[in-house]
Parts: sequence; C-alpha cells; structure tokens
Amino acid sequence: MARPRPKVVTLTDKAAARMTEIMGEADENYIGVKIGVKNGGCAGMEYTMAYATEAGPLDEVVEENGIKVLIDPKAILFLIGTEIDYVTEKLSQRFVFNNPNQTDACGCGESVTITPQKADA
Repeated sequence: MARPRPKVVTLTDKAAARMTEIMGEADENYIGVKIGVKNGGCAGMEYTMAYATEAGPLDEVVEENGIKVLIDPKAILFLIGTEIDYVTEKLSQRFVFNNPNQTDACGCGESVTITPQKADA
C-alpha cells in the first residue's frame, strides 16, 4: 500500500485566516490562491501569489483550512515542504514562505535563492 504524499505547502492558521479574509473581499468569485516562483530580484527568484480563477491541468492542489492553494507545476520542486505564514510586525503585515529549500535571500526580503528538491524525493 502506497503511503500518502506529503503536501507541497502547508498554511499556518494565520495565513489561512488572512487568505479567507482576502478572498471574501475580492470582487470576483475566485476558486483559490495560485502560488509559484519566477526568476527575478537580486537573489535570483521571487515567490508569486495571485487569485486563481481555474486550476491548470498540471497544477498541484492543496486544500487546507478551507483554502484551496494551486501550485504552478514549474514551482513544485522549489516549494516542497514550504510553510506559508502571515506575520504582523510593527510597521508591516505580509505572507512569509518558510521554505527548507531556500538557501539565501536578499537584504530587502523580496527575492530568494532556492535549490529544487530531487524529483525522486
């Protein structure tokens, strides 16, 4: 019997609550949040988050705390094991990606260096 695959990403209760709040205030009826990575920034890569109107045929879908997270198939190996949190600091509020595959980040916190996991992990 095959063991269940671990989720590519997980959400903290704070992140799920904030995503629920944002989705509730959206003008359209989105199905969830799309997560990915793109090339850019001084450290090489940036995380992306956007409303999702539909699931792509190869998107990984994670449902947690009432939130549907769709993960771009090109980002899966970069995001395996990532916990998404929402933090409130003195002067800012933001989503934070606690990614075990992240090896470096720029000083401004906008971009990261990520080493993808091996496909057979």
